[in-house]
Amino acid sequence: MPRELTPEERQLADEMIERGRKAMAAIENWPQADLDRLAQAIGWYAGNEVTFTRLAQQGVDESGIGDRDGRPGKRFKIHMVLRDALRQKSTGIVEVDEARGLVKYAKPAGVIASLIPMTNPALTPPVTGIYAAKARNAVIFSPHPRTVNTTAQMTAVMREACRTVGAPEDLFQCVEQPSIPLTQYLMSAADLTLATGGKPMVQAAYSSGKPAFGVGAGNSSIVIDETADIEIAAVNTRMSKTSDFGSGCSADGNIIIQRSIYDQMVKALQAEGGYLCNDEEKAKLEAAMWDEKGNRTFPTIACRPQQTAEVAGFSVPDDVKFLMVENQGQIGPEHKFSKEKLTTLMALYHFETFDEALETVHAIYETGGKGHSCGIYSHNDDHIDALARLAPVSRMMVRQPQSKANAGSWTNGMPMTSSLGCGIWGGNITNENVTLKHMMNYTWVSRPIPEDRPSEEELFGEFFGKEVA
Repeated sequence: MPRELTPEERQLADEMIERGRKAMAAIENWPQADLDRLAQAIGWYAGNEVTFTRLAQQGVDESGIGDRDGRPGKRFKIHMVLRDALRQKSTGIVEVDEARGLVKYAKPAGVIASLIPMTNPALTPPVTGIYAAKARNAVIFSPHPRTVNTTAQMTAVMREACRTVGAPEDLFQCVEQPSIPLTQYLMSAADLTLATGGKPMVQAAYSSGKPAFGVGAGNSSIVIDETADIEIAAVNTRMSKTSDFGSGCSADGNIIIQRSIYDQMVKALQAEGGYLCNDEEKAKLEAAMWDEKGNRTFPTIACRPQQTAEVAGFSVPDDVKFLMVENQGQIGPEHKFSKEKLTTLMALYHFETFDEALETVHAIYETGGKGHSCGIYSHNDDHIDALARLAPVSRMMVRQPQSKANAGSWTNGMPMTSSLGCGIWGGNITNENVTLKHMMNYTWVSRPIPEDRPSEEELFGEFFGKEVA
């Protein structure tokens, strides 16, 4: 049972909230140009190559999970967030609908409690910070206990950016000794919570008594039909699965392949560094990756396939980039590989007709990951439409590397974020990528318009005038 909040922790949280409110008051009347300049400063100080590389790699070293060499590349997500932020208004009039007589004014949300996952301790603060500061909010970051130093140092960098443009540094603060009671109190005292992380964290945010944006668990499933470009699908699947060693909820977890191209696709995946485990190795992996309660084991999360195999009791060649297990017909709570993997391992399935593919997708999401993401490699628009109609997900990527696309990229129109809402399916309040607009209040101003009142015949159609009991 968690301990109670100490008086010292309560005082600390209250003081941080108060400092955040004072910082907000200092920029309350800043014009749009100054807010954009503030966002640019945060983006540069946090997202320049030298600083972000240092802190991204420190986050891997501190947490013990993730790809030390690859994680610095996530700095381009900060660039995309800045791009999106600079193209939107965040103060004064932000929308006008003359036909309906509506004008919308943007206001700050308030002091935001931002819960930072150990998978992105250097990335999530500036992603949240650019949007939040542009909307004239203050943010208090509550880091994961495993990555406190990384988040604290990134916060210090962002505070320096504020000073550079004359903004109060207390727009950004970091809890340096996080605890569950302190974080829970902080969420109840702040105006809004952004919870990016595990299920317990999100549930705590939603029970804090204040508005919260949370994210759901992933279990990304990718359908590959016979019209797909097999080589491109294999390259993209490898990119998505190995990005930061599969630490993201978006990483390809289940690959559902048309039977006529199944062997070709497996060979293409093997050419990209995939290792197809035999039945004995698969059994060893299951025993190693999940404990007796069905929880994922830390030594096998977001790590190289060689480490996962070693923990399981076998070895794979040094050039292997990810593991594959065949999991045909093995879907459900009792079949672990049909759940979220969170490492460099994927489960393979095959189908004869596309209806069978849809049945497999449905069964997988009934097991886990409902609301998050799926993808498809196909040039058949009917197949794309059928999957979009059936899949209980908030975003579906077509012919794109899932974990590098669904949170936004240079080559699609998804809003850039590090927080992916999973809708009511995933127990979240929004299906959208959480961005600038979610960190603002709005005042709707309504002016009178000519009467917009359809006749009763139009409204009731064939039922108008019908006798009723």
